[in-house]
Amino acid sequence: MRSRSFIQQGIAFGLAALVSGCAVGPTRPDLAAQAVHDTEQVPAWSPQPEAVPSAYLDDLIRAPELDALVKEALAANPSLQQTLTTLRITRAQRRQTGAERLPSVEGSASGSREQFGDPAYVSSVTVSWEVDLWGKLSEDYQAAEKDVEQQQALYRSARDALAADLMENWLGLIADRHAIEIEQRRLATLEQNADFIMQRYRNGLGSLEDLDSARSSAASSRASLAGYRESLAQRQRALRVILGRVGGAEAIDVPADYPDVIPPLAGLPDQRLQRRPDLQAAYAAIQAADLRTSVAYKDLLPSISLQAALSDAAAKPSAALLQDPIWSLLGQLTAPLYRGGQLRAAAEIAELQTAQAYQVYRETLLTAVQEVEDALGQERTLAERQTHVKAALTAARNNLAQYERSYRAGLVDILDLLSVQQQTYDLEAQLDNLRYERLANRVVLGLALGLGTRA
Repeated sequence: MRSRSFIQQGIAFGLAALVSGCAVGPTRPDLAAQAVHDTEQVPAWSPQPEAVPSAYLDDLIRAPELDALVKEALAANPSLQQTLTTLRITRAQRRQTGAERLPSVEGSASGSREQFGDPAYVSSVTVSWEVDLWGKLSEDYQAAEKDVEQQQALYRSARDALAADLMENWLGLIADRHAIEIEQRRLATLEQNADFIMQRYRNGLGSLEDLDSARSSAASSRASLAGYRESLAQRQRALRVILGRVGGAEAIDVPADYPDVIPPLAGLPDQRLQRRPDLQAAYAAIQAADLRTSVAYKDLLPSISLQAALSDAAAKPSAALLQDPIWSLLGQLTAPLYRGGQLRAAAEIAELQTAQAYQVYRETLLTAVQEVEDALGQERTLAERQTHVKAALTAARNNLAQYERSYRAGLVDILDLLSVQQQTYDLEAQLDNLRYERLANRVVLGLALGLGTRA
């Protein structure tokens, strides 16, 4: 009768726990759905008349040598390899979490002997399993899957950012070499001026002040040229770091002029932004945190565990190898009664971490929208500036030709000629820099729109 009463009490306790479990935890807002809603509220971007639909960053620049460098960087860049290792660790942690849903089997064997007694040997095999009554273990595993999903997205984001950085620096190499070429032509012109002034002075024309002015401008140009060459060398070293090249000082070859860079089409904001891996990672983080919040509240509920064991004892080791075992079965129902509010605090922390993950998503979304809008604005502004500077350069070249003829005829001062020459070469350098900035900005826009690299 007592055993029957005990069983009935256990059943009643289990049913009461089941009823209470259905009401555990407050009603929580669906922050993942709210994140999707926030993305859908982004207003449409301004139209792009020259934009072309693109699927990958690789499509923006068609250059085989650049494609080879991107593949090399993706395979050897140490920072990217660290991110990949983190992804592998997260996958292993997921397998570790999934193992908690499965039964565990342990075997043991021991031997003992007391004074004046015969030796005794005991062996046993125990199978333990926690019944996933509330789906807690399943949700914990789902959260681990979301962790893997988040890390996969972060890895893709790191790959895309690395490829974009490489493409920008590759275009920057062309820009640096153009800057050196322009400065070399400026220096050659200034040296010709100095030689011409010297000839005029020997012929009794001009003055030493003119010669000093020409030599001063030439020296300043040489200083600028040295700076441009060092800038080129630094960019070469930076590219070697991106490529993961430890040794060697070989120069990275680039074409003589800029390649065509396709302006990517922005399209619908919500569709484009959903392609961004950093937003995908932030969204997966919300889902993982929400699942762990559910697990934290279910830690307040009772748990059921089962244990089955086979054991055998004998005077010889061979006879104790479960030849005539004794079996036992244990079912255990445990429930937390008092832990000083520890479990409730853990549940509250998990819920706040979910809210924090949602705010991280919002911040990432706002940053993404700003990056796209900034790149679109830069495309328009750089195109306008490029048009104006090109017109100014044409006028400056015409003006320079007139000043050179006037100086040889003695009609203008050397300082006026140097000023016009300086302005002309400055405009040429400015125009080339605007070309570089515009092409590099298209790479930035592609990255902001979620264009990734081919696997």
